[in-house]
Amino acid sequence: AMAEGPPRGRTPSPGPGGAPGPPSPRATAGQAGSAGAVSPPTAASKWVRLNVGGTYFVSTRQTLCREPKSFLCRLCCQDGPELGSDKDETGAYLIDRDPTYFGPILNYLRHGKLIINKELAEEGVLEEAEFYNIASLVRLVKERIRDNENRTSQGPVKHVYRVLQCQEEELTQMVSTMSDGWKFEQLISIGSSYNYGNEDQAEFLCVVSRELNNSTNGIVKEPSEKAKILQERGSRM
Repeated sequence: AMAEGPPRGRTPSPGPGGAPGPPSPRATAGQAGSAGAVSPPTAASKWVRLNVGGTYFVSTRQTLCREPKSFLCRLCCQDGPELGSDKDETGAYLIDRDPTYFGPILNYLRHGKLIINKELAEEGVLEEAEFYNIASLVRLVKERIRDNENRTSQGPVKHVYRVLQCQEEELTQMVSTMSDGWKFEQLISIGSSYNYGNEDQAEFLCVVSRELNNSTNGIVKEPSEKAKILQERGSRM
């Protein structure tokens, strides 16, 4: 008669010398699941802690690797002997730079916009952008600095004013001849130039102005013919 095997589902009895027999398939699967399984990536593995000059910043690896050739990408996403970076006791990467200007750098990597607080100098942000090798940010900061320099060199907007004297019948013609940036400012009645008959005509002072936007180093360019008409009428005062 054939010997029956161990009941299905039960652990076989120990072998000779007390050694356990081969584990059941179910037990093998259970042990592999508890000992050999790889846990899914945790949220902490996605975040990077930076110690910039004693100030801590926290960001994601995706943000820091937005610029593949940048120092931060090489530091956090290509960790290895290439940079040989040190970490402090908390596990944060140590970066010996001024933390004051690191905020705009990190925010640019987050949303792609250059935002600099009024108390920060663009030159400081430019220095850090060049250190971290973020080429697109370097271009933006240089454009911002150049625009600010152009506005400063132009100075505040200046105006030149002229007061023209004319009679009532000349008002329409005078206004129609205004050009080259001349704008009407104010009309002042000064009464009549003569007082007899029915030919009395009111006299007016017309105030006009123009921005000095066509000047070079404070020297106004030669006015056009229409502008000269206004100047000649103003000389009657």
